Amino acid sequence: MEDYPRPSVAVDTAVLTVDGGELKVLLTIKDSAATTPAHDWQLPGTFLHVGETLADAVRRSLEDRTGIRNLDPVQLHVFDDPKRDDRGRVLSVAHLAATRVDRLHLNEHSKLFPVNNVPHLKYDHSKIVAFAVDTIRGRYHNTPDPLDLLPDPIIGEPKHSFVMRDLRMLHDAIADKKQNPDVFRRTMIDHLKPTGQWRKGARGKPAELYVRG
Repeated sequence: MEDYPRPSVAVDTAVLTVDGGELKVLLTIKDSAATTPAHDWQLPGTFLHVGETLADAVRRSLEDRTGIRNLDPVQLHVFDDPKRDDRGRVLSVAHLAATRVDRLHLNEHSKLFPVNNVPHLKYDHSKIVAFAVDTIRGRYHNTPDPLDLLPDPIIGEPKHSFVMRDLRMLHDAIADKKQNPDVFRRTMIDHLKPTGQWRKGARGKPAELYVRG
């Protein structure tokens, strides 16, 4: 085994969320954003330790870099360009995590950026972000909120319930385009189950509440 040079293994995680009607990615910086060049922004990541699983390394990096816990990232892709890291031969096992924005606790070393306006990133992290965005958009193309990003229902409404408009607005944010309400409804309705309850709005007729079926 010692006759074969071994590359280092890193993990990098694209944490995606919807905030203000936009799909955003969480980036970190080692020093304060006010004193560090823009090109030092990067995805939260770390090198794999001896005896450590990839999942453990991802959780450690998220907690150390951002203070985030209780996420369950999934493996996304292996980025293995020999020139991806100027420090040496490093393989990155990229991961994806999606969560609601109210479950993130940002600090002075972390910030959310719209995926369409990401600053220059270190290494090939921009490729990881693009891969993660394509992946989540594919997941949301024909399936209602598969990663559970909708907010909690109003008190008194059934657990995990939502109105069609809120579901469409979430999908619009992730797809980065407004979809025809009627076409969207026809696409999603077979995957939904009516609760038999309605949400009364300040204006207009009540909206039917659904859960994913």
